[in-house]
Amino acid sequence: MPETVIEVDVEAPPDDQPTSVHNRWHPDIPSVVTVDPGDRVRVECLDWTGGQITDDDNANEVRDVDLNQVHYLSGPIEVAGAEPGDLLVMDILDIGALNERWEYGFTGIFSQQNGGGFLTDHFPDAAKAIWDLHGTKTSSRHIPDVRFEGMIHPGLVGTAPSKELLEAWNDREQALMDQHAEDPESIHNHPTGEENPPVANPPDTDAAIMGELTDDEAEAAAQEAARTVPPRENGGNCDIKDLSLGTRVYFPVFVEGGKLSMGDIHFSQGDGEITFCGAIEMAGYLDIELDLIKDGMDTHGIDHPIFEPGHRGPNFEDYVVFEGYSVTEDGEQHYIDPHVAYRRAALEAIEYLKKFGYTGEQAYMLLSTVPVEGRQSGMVDIPNACSTLAIPKDVFEFDISPTGLGESADRGQVAITDDPLGN
Repeated sequence: MPETVIEVDVEAPPDDQPTSVHNRWHPDIPSVVTVDPGDRVRVECLDWTGGQITDDDNANEVRDVDLNQVHYLSGPIEVAGAEPGDLLVMDILDIGALNERWEYGFTGIFSQQNGGGFLTDHFPDAAKAIWDLHGTKTSSRHIPDVRFEGMIHPGLVGTAPSKELLEAWNDREQALMDQHAEDPESIHNHPTGEENPPVANPPDTDAAIMGELTDDEAEAAAQEAARTVPPRENGGNCDIKDLSLGTRVYFPVFVEGGKLSMGDIHFSQGDGEITFCGAIEMAGYLDIELDLIKDGMDTHGIDHPIFEPGHRGPNFEDYVVFEGYSVTEDGEQHYIDPHVAYRRAALEAIEYLKKFGYTGEQAYMLLSTVPVEGRQSGMVDIPNACSTLAIPKDVFEFDISPTGLGESADRGQVAITDDPLGN
């Protein structure tokens, strides 16, 4: 087994870990370990909320998650000799849960008032599902009659931005927030056209953990540090289910040492992670090998991460596939809008799964956790983009093909809140 260079304690608060963690992007956050090119190491990671979600049957914790805290990242890891313009190469050798220290996963529908989700206008209230982890497979008491192998992967991994790149992030995201504040409906594919959910998250010193920066340095850096919520040029919160075992990722290097950080381990996820806290979230570990390609950004014309997927399963063969088009559910025509099209495919799939006895919330979570395949299938046939969402049949313990309709059953419900607004 590779040497564990970053260890976490899932029983301890995030600001009191054996190795410092951080929850913002900033070039000045010091590296916690240095490795040489070619080294193989193990990195342990907290769950993305830092232990805010527990194994119970109430969704109040999801409703009340402090999103200023997230995500908790292990690192930064310095790779000796890495310089701006290089490519940092990461091979994922192994990945999994922390076993005896972490024995469950969780999925949440976030409240519209606290983060929202892809379909927050249809599912505005918080809900939760707990998943039992059985080796490489999982099942849930909250979403019965499914059992499947997950595509385990890190939801978030990336290098540190330069100061110039950080400033560019903040400027462009602030411009989007200003536009939304002036006219919420001007962002045409915003799910509610209202103030909530927000369109971006500006720097916020509240609950910022800045690694091993001193108090004064941490306070100053937190005022401009980028939130970890979206994917960006450094990688970040990409939530790509195919970043699984055997994957090789090439990251642009923007600062000396590269400063690679990672976290948000997912036991499984569907394309899109549509409920927002939509994967099967867990604390876990990554065994990785790190290397460098000197001057790789210019040599290969790469200024965003690229990757070569591994070939570990699950290997599903039979699917039920749903199509969606650039027309909203109330009949409004959009021009080649894949966001609207994928929403329609998801909504059609949810209505279909409800015919088998699942609630809308259960179906929504299934699309977010099962390794569904999302595709932008047509982008040129005006005025409609065509998006598809393919559900693997083998994850269910009954037939979900159209010939199986009529086999509806009482399948319970997910965990809900006792007060959606937390009054």
